[in-house]
Amino acid sequence: MLHRVGGGSVLECFADLPDPRDPRGTRHSLPTIMGLCLAGVLAGQKSLTEITDWVSAADQELLAALDCRRGADDRCTPPHPDTIERVLGMLGAQGLADHTGDYLGHRAGLGSVRFPIDGPVLLPAIAVDGKAMRGAIGPDGLMPYLLAAATHGESVVIAERLVGAKTNEVPEFAPLLRDLGVPVSGCVFTMDAGHTVRAHAGFLAEELFAHYVMTVKQNQKGLFDRLNALDWTSVPISHTTIDKGHGRHEKRTIQVTDAPDDLGFPHCSQVFLIERYTTRTVRKRRKNSRKYKTVKVKTAVAALGITSLSSREAAPHHLAAYVRGHWAIENKIHWVRDVTFREDASQIKTAARPRVMATLRNLAIGLLRQAGHTKIAATIRKIHNDPRLLFTILGLRRCPENVA
Repeated sequence: MLHRVGGGSVLECFADLPDPRDPRGTRHSLPTIMGLCLAGVLAGQKSLTEITDWVSAADQELLAALDCRRGADDRCTPPHPDTIERVLGMLGAQGLADHTGDYLGHRAGLGSVRFPIDGPVLLPAIAVDGKAMRGAIGPDGLMPYLLAAATHGESVVIAERLVGAKTNEVPEFAPLLRDLGVPVSGCVFTMDAGHTVRAHAGFLAEELFAHYVMTVKQNQKGLFDRLNALDWTSVPISHTTIDKGHGRHEKRTIQVTDAPDDLGFPHCSQVFLIERYTTRTVRKRRKNSRKYKTVKVKTAVAALGITSLSSREAAPHHLAAYVRGHWAIENKIHWVRDVTFREDASQIKTAARPRVMATLRNLAIGLLRQAGHTKIAATIRKIHNDPRLLFTILGLRRCPENVA
């Protein structure tokens, strides 16, 4: 059982993490080592070598704030790079992911929703999605795959689980959410069409007492055909949004109706159709010429969906928000790990280290977003130039007298 943690110093996140080392001769605590590694990630260090070099050069104030060992001259001594690499290789990667997810989930204020609710309202929502670790190699020689759960809005990862080599995301869905460290009854779970299966709907509604919003595609052909055959022309458009910017004009509409009695999908209350019309202004080179011309490219996409939320619990604009909010896990977490932290180009390929580094990046992104920083790359540059910001994000108290 994990110790349930709240806010405060980031050292709390690692306080109950089992230390894999023999306690004899241990000079730096596990929370100190992990806190320094996390600080290195927040300061923009991308590889393990960069992190250990950064830790070796950390100033006395940060070392003291993270409880580093003091030498005979009363100066704080950072852990040796070999110690850091050995500890990260010995750590239980899933245990670390569980502790950090638990920590971020409590900081996010997740909890059960009080029922009955007075009327349609936007409920706390959690997205479930997978990501391949292209820079890593598993024990079987294959590329590891991680399934994660992240909050909508702030987009912080509250759970992550390794998908086995001989399986896929679907069997790992329930174990991932069953081990969440925060109560989620009444929350809304969103997922891509690969997870639109009856077992997931039953698990969410009957075991977690939560709701789902699912998209339906041809992988569930019978369900898709029944929804597609509905007379959508007689269902009015309930909500419309228009977005403009960067040469792009997008119009999104949603039509919602009660689920047919014979739909045959567990706990489904409403079904919906979302249509997206996009006009992009692009430059194309003229044929056999160096000159460019400006053209408008129009696309139209339709998506069918189902939800356990009744019309009393969710209005059409709430359903549209859940569907759109789901993709934050791709844009605000996976994309940031790949582009800002260059995860796919990582040279850390084997053992537990790739997963440990992924968890540290998730934790760094979560702490930055919970501190109100939405531009991750820009904030990391600020930290690099002004280390004082690091203390605020990590919840550490500054002690200037420790600077020598």
